[in-house]
Amino acid sequence: MILAVDVGNTETVVGLFRGLEPVDCWRLSTDRKRTADEYAFFLRDNLTAAAGGTGELPPRAIMASVVPVLERVWDETCRALGIELSLLDSSAPLPIQLDVDEPSSVGADRIANTLAAAELYGRDTVVVDLGTATTFDCITSDGAFRGGVIAPGPYAGIEHLVHHAAKLPKVEIAPPETVIGRTTESCLRSGVFYSIVDAIDGIVDRIIEEWQPADPYIVATGGLAELIGPQCRTVQHVEPFLTLIGLAIADRVLESP
Repeated sequence: MILAVDVGNTETVVGLFRGLEPVDCWRLSTDRKRTADEYAFFLRDNLTAAAGGTGELPPRAIMASVVPVLERVWDETCRALGIELSLLDSSAPLPIQLDVDEPSSVGADRIANTLAAAELYGRDTVVVDLGTATTFDCITSDGAFRGGVIAPGPYAGIEHLVHHAAKLPKVEIAPPETVIGRTTESCLRSGVFYSIVDAIDGIVDRIIEEWQPADPYIVATGGLAELIGPQCRTVQHVEPFLTLIGLAIADRVLESP
């Protein structure tokens, strides 16, 4: 078994994998003040429960991180648990191509998404990753990352609107009962939700028009994928843990003789 860790700006997603099959996955807030001891306590409890109380821990972990300050903390965490940690980046010898102008700047999460899409789908794919930012990754059938789009994430618009409009309440992201609201809150809920959905569909349409891939496949991933993905006209499949699967694939490739 191996541990896959995806450290995002808002959430950190941790998955225990047997091969490419997730045994269990957990989401926790990304807190830059959290110590290695706190992460180790969280992991030891959850990994022990996932292993049926045997206390068996995975020998290795692989991590994608967009928060550099936490990389040292996670290294200390894994050392405390006797787990060997590898950090995925653009220099890793992987069977994909970063076909962009600045390959070294491609985030580890997008590298993991490329690996997963190439192996799982084997066709031209657009991965819509709904995190702090919403990223659109263009991945060819033979595993080349062609670039994409980075847009504000689902919560960014809410925070900006509430901050600048004192009388508007903060609402949760959820499908509204109707498009036309009859209260301030229902109007806001509808506007927030469908501005996210329609922005995704609009950007995907523009990507497909410009790229013109053969038989494109549109996949949503990330913490809000199961909520938002089914409401999008363009999204064909939802895989909430695509990045973790990509990390598991990277571990298999890097560990193979």
